[in-house]
Amino acid sequence: MSSGTRPAGAQDSQVPGDRLEVAASVLALLADRTRLALMERLGRGEADVTTLTEACGAARPSVSQHLAKLRLAGLVTTRKDGRRVVYALRHGHLRRLVDEAMNVADHEIGSLPPHD
Repeated sequence: MSSGTRPAGAQDSQVPGDRLEVAASVLALLADRTRLALMERLGRGEADVTTLTEACGAARPSVSQHLAKLRLAGLVTTRKDGRRVVYALRHGHLRRLVDEAMNVADHEIGSLPPHD
C-alpha cells in the first residue's frame, strides 16, 4: 500500500484485482472507529499524539497503536518537531475519502435525501 507515487495512468496498467485489493485494505483500516476518528482529525491538519488522543477520546496507548498501523500501511506520515512526533495524512485522497464517509453518516443520521 505504501508504494509511493505512481506515474500518471499507472492505475490503467495494473490488474483490476490489485486495485480492488488495495482499496479493500484501505477501507478495512478505516472500518475501525478510532482509526476513522484519527483520520478525520488529521484531515483538518497535522497533529501530535496528545492532540489526536484528545480528539478521538481513546487511551493514549491505543491511539499510538492505531497510528502505528496507519503509518505501517502508508496512510499517514510523520515528522519530528523537537521532541514531538507530528502526524499527517499521506495525501488528499484520504481526506476526501473520510469526508465522504462522514457525509454518508450525516445523511443516515439526519435522514437526508440522497444526491450526487
